[in-house]
Amino acid sequence: MQINLDRLVRDIEKYAEYGKNNNGGITRPSFSKADHEVRALFIEELEELGLNVTIDGAANIWGRKKGTGKQEGTIVIGSHLDSVPNGGKYDGPLGVLTAKEIIKTLIEHDIMLDHDLEIVSFTAEESNDFNLSTFGSRSFAGKLTAEMLETVHDYKGNLIKTELEEVGGGLEKFPAMDQMAEEKKAFIELHIEQGKRLESRNLSVAVINKFVGMYRSTVRVSGQANHSGTTMMEHRQDALTAAAEIILEIERHCREDETDLVGTVGKLNVFPNATNIIPGQVEFNLEVRGEDGGRIYKVVDLIRESWKTIAQKRQVEVEEEIFLRQDPIDLDQEIVSILQRTAEEMKEPYRTFASMAVHDAAHMAAVTKSAMIFVKSVDGKSHCPEEISLPEDIEKAGNLMLKSLMTIDRELSKNMTEKNGTQVFSEAANR
Repeated sequence: MQINLDRLVRDIEKYAEYGKNNNGGITRPSFSKADHEVRALFIEELEELGLNVTIDGAANIWGRKKGTGKQEGTIVIGSHLDSVPNGGKYDGPLGVLTAKEIIKTLIEHDIMLDHDLEIVSFTAEESNDFNLSTFGSRSFAGKLTAEMLETVHDYKGNLIKTELEEVGGGLEKFPAMDQMAEEKKAFIELHIEQGKRLESRNLSVAVINKFVGMYRSTVRVSGQANHSGTTMMEHRQDALTAAAEIILEIERHCREDETDLVGTVGKLNVFPNATNIIPGQVEFNLEVRGEDGGRIYKVVDLIRESWKTIAQKRQVEVEEEIFLRQDPIDLDQEIVSILQRTAEEMKEPYRTFASMAVHDAAHMAAVTKSAMIFVKSVDGKSHCPEEISLPEDIEKAGNLMLKSLMTIDRELSKNMTEKNGTQVFSEAANR
């Protein structure tokens, strides 16, 4: 039994028409017109498959295929359908549409799992005007509450609670998500890699066993604004050149680290930002990501020591305000092991590594057993129209997910039976 690749590719192309722009990119942020349209299409197709469709408080869309009833709870597969501005057609939709193709394949082969099987499309996984990325999965995991969201709005003043209501969600439905979460027994997300680790090794798939930790702060370098023509070089306290030197030190320390650690400065604000004025102040955001939380903070300490030296040499002041300390997140070893074992049984070469980006599976890990499969990204490109994963790689990942799903259903059933048997024995012994 295998997925129908031609059908899946046609599905990807069909969904890519929603929000498509003249550059060939996809602009489909959550709550946009294109998002409303693709939601309606998705719900219609789930209902045509005979699935029971539910929209929760965060407007996540769930489609449920009944199992044999031998085991309680559900196994969930899916991802998200929204996109970044001028993004690609694979980031998110590939996971949702592969999940839909797997359900179609099971229906065609008249196969029922012991657990109910659910497909999910999470709301607003990508960055959006409400500054709430991974919104749907965070809300479902209880990390965002109705009280926290009551007054949240975008730059136009649109309230998120109103946007949720327009697509079938609503803050009043948030409490019900707690009960929904209790029945989830496992979650698997398939996603494009968005990097070159697989391509550099000529591999189609990877099994993801954790999410990296993340450190973010705002660094403020303060010097002295002055006339660019009359202030001689030896008399300057240039905040921008000091910041530039600090940024190069950030790069050096991260390059010299022997783990898979990355550091980035992607945003700078220069004041007063005029041609004939020496910059008096620069603010930039520092981000460091890595698998080992201890290594992250060790590198950050090294960076701080470097900027102290630079500040003294250039006669500037450096201040830092930390706004994110996110520890690495381990995914479920049982599910990871099943994915690895299945790949080996299929004789499909793979690698196991950490995801450098946060996905919905990271937040679902707080709710249930969670893991991910990555598909090779050509040239590592993502969040752009050139983003692509080749059909042959998609097919391998899809079949790995399908076969793993069958094993997960059996293994969870077996473990639950053994657990219940142990409980009965213990109770009998106590009597």
